[in-house]
Amino acid sequence: MKKIITGGLIATASDMYEADILIENGKIMQIGKNLSAVGAEIVDATGKYVMPGGIDPHTHLDMPFNNTVTDDDWKSGTIAAAFGGTTTILDFCLSAGEEKLAAAVEKWHVKAKGKSAIDYGFHLMIGDLTPDTEAELPLILEQEGITSIKVFMAYAKEFQATDRTLFKAFKIAKDMGAVVMVHCENGSVIDELVEEAKLAGQTAPIYHALTRPAELEGEATKRAIELAHIAGAKLYVVHVTCKEALDEIIAAREKGYDVYGETCPPYLTLDQSALAQPDFEGAKYVWSPPLRPKYHQKHLWNALKAKQLQTIGSDQCSFSFNGKKQLGLNDFSKIPNGGPFIEDRFSILFSEGVVKGRISIHDFVDMISTNAAKIFGLYPQKGTIAIGSDADIVIFDPTVKREISANTHHMNVDYNPYEGWEVTGEPISVLVRGEYVIKNKQFVGELGSGQYIKRALKPTTAQTITV
Repeated sequence: MKKIITGGLIATASDMYEADILIENGKIMQIGKNLSAVGAEIVDATGKYVMPGGIDPHTHLDMPFNNTVTDDDWKSGTIAAAFGGTTTILDFCLSAGEEKLAAAVEKWHVKAKGKSAIDYGFHLMIGDLTPDTEAELPLILEQEGITSIKVFMAYAKEFQATDRTLFKAFKIAKDMGAVVMVHCENGSVIDELVEEAKLAGQTAPIYHALTRPAELEGEATKRAIELAHIAGAKLYVVHVTCKEALDEIIAAREKGYDVYGETCPPYLTLDQSALAQPDFEGAKYVWSPPLRPKYHQKHLWNALKAKQLQTIGSDQCSFSFNGKKQLGLNDFSKIPNGGPFIEDRFSILFSEGVVKGRISIHDFVDMISTNAAKIFGLYPQKGTIAIGSDADIVIFDPTVKREISANTHHMNVDYNPYEGWEVTGEPISVLVRGEYVIKNKQFVGELGSGQYIKRALKPTTAQTITV
């Protein structure tokens, strides 16, 4: 059925204006005033922002890690994402333990099939490149429409790649027109610091942060930047937490390097003291890189405003406190790393950013949607409100206040790191390709209706789009 969204204030990364939107066959067909309403459902957005659907470039659904699996799968995770205003996610497909990359990608397709309520794509994680997988990688990227490779510089037991593998990934990505996403921490030195702490009897959650100092994130970021530059590749630094890493990214961008940076809601709003809470409560805040001392937050906000960081990912990687987090009760290194953020990404950034004057509404749309679409080859199909684009639309009330709580969120975990926080602004209705997934704050979508989105290699890149 055709729909006309009327009465709202359209907000994109560059414009704000009052207009109506005609949707038909999943696409935005017209934008203007006094559009013909014959045969169309009227959607009243009076007093609301009408925004492009959120694109979350960093999720881990149904992911094995630390001898367990994340508690949010593609059902609960994508429903929660939709409630939070996200209409497309890019999830990390892990190739660890697989002899062929094709087998890893197929495993992720099986995980998502029949469950996803929103559209999705994959990043392909690389831990090692044998002669066989090195030859296979370009073929898989092309066949599957994957434009992004993920490499870890940490987690030696699970995922960590050598610098040689990282450099080879950069070279392949450069030739294919892909982007390499890197988790920048010096994993080998962190492992040594972890062992030292445990030998000294330091087992509480706070030592997760103390054994992963910001200097090791900065050092690894610098190393990744220079390796990418030598290879002539595009680098995307995931979950930037600290001034040390920021300084390296800013310096590289000022030299003209093709480097992009992402941060996440907790690094903007929570700090290291959360891990020091008694009675193992600090385990709720264990993820990597860890939360930093509070002074780093102002540097992250300043970098967002200055466009030295481009995106906000959730890094959704959820483990229940009374279940899987307890695996590290007597050993912080066994606490599964990760937290639940996919649902509150939109509201936290709007409330703490736009409402408090740290960023503009245009910056918000850029960071929550448009830049990710550009970097990962989804733009202009997604990430904007324009004629011909997918009708992925969020009707957002900028005035409503709500309290975040595990009692009311839709993620499959028993805690929320923002428990009790009051935020301003909430998605009211969310459409994916013109169909309601959330309508008046109720889930009305269909599991399995989300489509896998193949992205084009060598998409609109730095030559034609500024990010």
